[in-house]
Amino acid sequence: MKKISSILAGALMLASVGVNAQSKWTVDGSHSNVKFSVSHLVISEVEGSFTKFDGTIDAPGADFNNAQINFTVDVNSVNTDNEGRDKHLKGDDFFNAEKFPKMTFKSTSFKKGKGNNYTLEGNLTIRDITKKVKFDVTYGGTMVDPWGNTKAGFKTTAKISRKEFGLLWSKVTEAGGAVVGDEVTMILKLEFGKNK
Repeated sequence: MKKISSILAGALMLASVGVNAQSKWTVDGSHSNVKFSVSHLVISEVEGSFTKFDGTIDAPGADFNNAQINFTVDVNSVNTDNEGRDKHLKGDDFFNAEKFPKMTFKSTSFKKGKGNNYTLEGNLTIRDITKKVKFDVTYGGTMVDPWGNTKAGFKTTAKISRKEFGLLWSKVTEAGGAVVGDEVTMILKLEFGKNK
Protein backbone atom coordinates (compact mmCIF):
# COMPACT_ATOMS: atom_id res chain seq x y z
CA MET A 1 0.00 0.00 0.00
CA LYS A 2 2.85 2.31 0.89
CA LYS A 3 4.46 1.62 -2.46
CA ILE A 4 1.23 2.46 -4.34
CA SER A 5 0.84 5.67 -2.34
CA SER A 6 4.42 6.69 -3.15
CA ILE A 7 3.89 6.01 -6.86
CA LEU A 8 0.67 8.05 -6.85
CA ALA A 9 2.34 10.91 -5.00
CA GLY A 10 5.23 10.87 -7.47
CA ALA A 11 2.85 10.90 -10.44
CA LEU A 12 0.93 13.84 -8.95
CA MET A 13 4.19 15.74 -8.42
CA LEU A 14 5.25 15.14 -12.03
CA ALA A 15 1.85 16.23 -13.29
CA SER A 16 2.07 19.37 -11.18
CA VAL A 17 5.53 20.18 -12.55
CA GLY A 18 4.26 19.63 -16.10
CA VAL A 19 1.36 22.03 -15.57
CA ASN A 20 3.57 24.65 -13.95
CA ALA A 21 6.07 24.44 -16.80
CA GLN A 22 3.41 25.59 -19.26
CA SER A 23 3.24 29.36 -19.45
CA LYS A 24 1.70 32.10 -21.57
CA TRP A 25 3.36 35.44 -22.22
CA THR A 26 2.08 38.71 -23.70
CA VAL A 27 4.21 41.38 -25.36
CA ASP A 28 4.83 44.54 -23.32
CA GLY A 29 4.35 47.25 -25.93
CA SER A 30 5.85 50.00 -23.76
CA HIS A 31 9.19 48.16 -23.60
CA SER A 32 9.28 46.74 -27.14
CA ASN A 33 9.77 48.00 -30.67
CA VAL A 34 9.27 46.74 -34.22
CA LYS A 35 11.61 48.35 -36.76
CA PHE A 36 12.69 47.88 -40.36
CA SER A 37 15.23 49.27 -42.78
CA VAL A 38 15.53 49.27 -46.56
CA SER A 39 18.09 50.69 -48.96
CA HIS A 40 17.42 54.03 -50.66
CA LEU A 41 19.08 55.03 -53.94
CA VAL A 42 21.52 52.15 -53.31
CA ILE A 43 23.76 54.48 -51.26
CA SER A 44 21.90 54.70 -47.94
CA GLU A 45 19.12 53.21 -45.82
CA VAL A 46 15.75 54.45 -44.65
CA GLU A 47 14.49 53.22 -41.29
CA GLY A 48 10.97 52.98 -39.98
CA SER A 49 8.88 51.38 -37.30
CA PHE A 50 5.40 50.16 -36.43
CA THR A 51 4.11 51.58 -33.18
CA LYS A 52 1.11 49.28 -32.64
CA PHE A 53 1.49 45.52 -32.35
CA ASP A 54 0.41 42.51 -30.27
CA GLY A 55 2.07 39.19 -29.58
CA THR A 56 1.86 36.09 -27.43
CA ILE A 57 4.11 33.18 -26.55
CA ASP A 58 2.82 29.80 -25.37
CA ALA A 59 5.84 28.10 -23.82
CA PRO A 60 5.91 24.40 -22.87
CA GLY A 61 8.95 24.89 -20.62
CA ALA A 62 11.13 27.45 -18.87
CA ASP A 63 13.66 27.65 -21.73
CA PHE A 64 10.97 28.52 -24.35
CA ASN A 65 12.12 25.69 -26.63
CA ASN A 66 9.27 24.60 -28.94
CA ALA A 67 7.17 27.62 -27.93
CA GLN A 68 4.24 28.73 -30.09
CA ILE A 69 4.44 32.38 -31.12
CA ASN A 70 1.79 34.62 -32.64
CA PHE A 71 2.35 38.25 -33.61
CA THR A 72 0.22 40.94 -35.24
CA VAL A 73 1.28 44.38 -36.51
CA ASP A 74 -1.07 47.28 -37.26
CA VAL A 75 0.09 48.47 -40.69
CA ASN A 76 -1.55 51.88 -40.20
CA SER A 77 0.93 52.56 -37.40
CA VAL A 78 3.91 52.72 -39.80
CA ASN A 79 6.21 55.64 -39.00
CA THR A 80 9.26 56.74 -41.01
CA ASP A 81 9.32 60.33 -39.69
CA ASN A 82 7.96 61.56 -43.03
CA GLU A 83 4.21 62.06 -43.40
CA GLY A 84 4.20 61.85 -47.20
CA ARG A 85 6.26 58.66 -47.24
CA ASP A 86 4.08 57.08 -44.56
CA LYS A 87 0.98 57.85 -46.62
CA HIS A 88 2.64 56.27 -49.67
CA LEU A 89 3.53 53.14 -47.68
CA LYS A 90 -0.08 52.77 -46.54
CA GLY A 91 -1.33 53.00 -50.15
CA ASP A 92 -1.69 50.26 -52.74
CA ASP A 93 1.88 50.69 -54.04
CA PHE A 94 2.95 49.06 -50.78
CA PHE A 95 0.78 47.77 -47.90
CA ASN A 96 -2.72 48.85 -48.96
CA ALA A 97 -3.51 49.34 -45.29
CA GLU A 98 -7.17 50.06 -45.95
CA LYS A 99 -7.74 46.60 -47.40
CA PHE A 100 -5.05 44.73 -45.45
CA PRO A 101 -4.71 46.51 -42.09
CA LYS A 102 -2.73 43.76 -40.33
CA MET A 103 0.50 41.87 -40.82
CA THR A 104 0.46 38.52 -39.04
CA PHE A 105 3.03 35.92 -38.05
CA LYS A 106 2.34 32.40 -36.78
CA SER A 107 5.26 30.20 -35.78
CA THR A 108 5.78 26.66 -37.02
CA SER A 109 9.03 26.04 -35.14
CA PHE A 110 11.03 27.66 -32.32
CA LYS A 111 14.25 25.77 -31.63
CA LYS A 112 17.01 26.42 -29.13
CA GLY A 113 20.52 26.49 -30.54
CA LYS A 114 23.84 27.22 -28.85
CA GLY A 115 23.81 29.39 -25.76
CA ASN A 116 20.98 31.92 -25.87
CA ASN A 117 20.42 31.66 -29.63
CA TYR A 118 17.21 30.33 -31.17
CA THR A 119 15.83 29.84 -34.66
CA LEU A 120 12.24 30.89 -35.27
CA GLU A 121 10.36 29.78 -38.38
CA GLY A 122 6.80 30.51 -39.36
CA ASN A 123 4.29 31.97 -41.76
CA LEU A 124 4.32 35.72 -42.32
CA THR A 125 1.32 37.30 -44.03
CA ILE A 126 1.55 40.75 -45.62
CA ARG A 127 -1.35 41.98 -47.73
CA ASP A 128 -2.94 38.71 -48.93
CA ILE A 129 0.33 36.81 -49.38
CA THR A 130 1.75 34.28 -46.92
CA LYS A 131 5.37 33.14 -47.04
CA LYS A 132 7.65 31.11 -44.80
CA VAL A 133 10.15 33.31 -42.95
CA LYS A 134 13.11 32.44 -40.75
CA PHE A 135 14.18 34.68 -37.85
CA ASP A 136 17.39 34.64 -35.82
CA VAL A 137 16.51 35.14 -32.17
CA THR A 138 18.67 36.08 -29.19
CA TYR A 139 17.11 35.38 -25.80
CA GLY A 140 18.11 38.10 -23.34
CA GLY A 141 16.95 36.25 -20.24
CA THR A 142 14.12 36.27 -17.73
CA MET A 143 13.82 38.65 -14.78
CA VAL A 144 11.29 39.65 -12.11
CA ASP A 145 10.68 43.41 -12.14
CA PRO A 146 10.24 45.54 -8.98
CA TRP A 147 6.45 45.01 -9.13
CA GLY A 148 6.68 41.22 -9.11
CA ASN A 149 6.06 40.72 -12.84
CA THR A 150 8.14 38.10 -14.66
CA LYS A 151 9.58 39.45 -17.90
CA ALA A 152 11.51 37.84 -20.76
CA GLY A 153 13.48 39.66 -23.45
CA PHE A 154 14.20 38.73 -27.07
CA LYS A 155 15.91 40.34 -30.07
CA THR A 156 14.70 39.00 -33.42
CA THR A 157 16.01 39.73 -36.91
CA ALA A 158 15.12 38.58 -40.43
CA LYS A 159 15.49 39.66 -44.04
CA ILE A 160 12.62 39.42 -46.50
CA SER A 161 11.90 40.38 -50.10
CA ARG A 162 9.16 43.02 -50.06
CA LYS A 163 8.23 42.21 -53.66
CA GLU A 164 7.46 38.59 -52.73
CA PHE A 165 4.74 40.01 -50.47
CA GLY A 166 3.20 42.21 -53.15
CA LEU A 167 4.91 45.50 -52.20
CA LEU A 168 5.88 46.07 -55.79
CA TRP A 169 6.44 49.82 -56.26
CA SER A 170 9.77 50.53 -57.89
CA LYS A 171 11.57 53.37 -59.65
CA VAL A 172 15.03 53.38 -61.15
CA THR A 173 17.65 56.14 -60.88
CA GLU A 174 19.50 57.53 -63.87
CA ALA A 175 22.40 55.27 -62.96
CA GLY A 176 20.12 52.23 -63.06
CA GLY A 177 19.87 51.61 -59.30
CA ALA A 178 16.61 51.06 -57.46
CA VAL A 179 15.14 54.03 -55.60
CA VAL A 180 13.85 51.58 -52.95
CA GLY A 181 15.58 48.25 -52.41
CA ASP A 182 13.80 44.91 -52.42
CA GLU A 183 15.43 43.43 -49.32
CA VAL A 184 13.95 44.62 -46.04
CA THR A 185 15.66 44.00 -42.71
CA MET A 186 13.25 43.46 -39.83
CA ILE A 187 14.47 44.06 -36.27
CA LEU A 188 12.20 43.36 -33.30
CA LYS A 189 13.30 44.02 -29.72
CA LEU A 190 10.58 42.53 -27.57
CA GLU A 191 9.83 42.22 -23.89
CA PHE A 192 7.12 39.76 -22.85
CA GLY A 193 5.33 39.58 -19.52
CA LYS A 194 4.31 36.23 -18.04
CA ASN A 195 0.55 35.98 -17.59
CA LYS A 196 -0.53 35.48 -13.99
